[in-house]
Amino acid sequence: MVTASAPSGRRDMIRIALADDQELVRTGFRLILETEDDFEITGEAADGEQALALVARTTPDVVLMDVRMPGMDGLEATRCIRAPTRVLVLTTFDLDEVVWEAIRAGAAGFLLKTAPADDLVRAVRVIAAGDSLLSPSITRRLIEEFAARPAARKPIGLGELTPRELEILRLLARGLSNAEIAATLVLEQSTVKSHVASVLAKLRLRDRVQAVVLAYESGLVVPGESAPRA
Repeated sequence: MVTASAPSGRRDMIRIALADDQELVRTGFRLILETEDDFEITGEAADGEQALALVARTTPDVVLMDVRMPGMDGLEATRCIRAPTRVLVLTTFDLDEVVWEAIRAGAAGFLLKTAPADDLVRAVRVIAAGDSLLSPSITRRLIEEFAARPAARKPIGLGELTPRELEILRLLARGLSNAEIAATLVLEQSTVKSHVASVLAKLRLRDRVQAVVLAYESGLVVPGESAPRA
């Protein structure tokens, strides 16, 4: 059964939905997250279909999504969720294929359920702020390992990017933050942010995670190369 909470009305709250087939797990997440004054739980769901219904009704900022659930699983549900809601996948399975499929499905980040409570809180804040959890070594390893497979494709809109936007996409794919890209190219952070937004719009991508995956899959970035640093 889907459970939903009444909105608090505070605009500064980070609204979070919980999707996991185990009630005890959802309860644990709720207890951790509700200790934060600016976090609000919009409801709980036990499978993918319930998660989609909950998102449609409450429009949370972030969904904590389990991967393996009965019926519609978390990966399929993630593929159906659109902005402004973003998905943080949490799973007990530290498997390359699971993480890769979650990223390709459009998840903005990935975290193991065994991660410390502080890591969960930080992850929610990072995802809600519009950033992506690309720094952990597990995610970087996956991007390079799977992108090296012969599955290159020509992405829609790549030819529409300006030389500067292509340069920024390459740096973004190497895991550089906006601040690091700005320092490398001697630009203002606001300018970099504007270029990143333009790249995402032209390539019809949801967020930076999908931009990184596309850059590797299309061959724009070659696995193993190091990024220039300022």
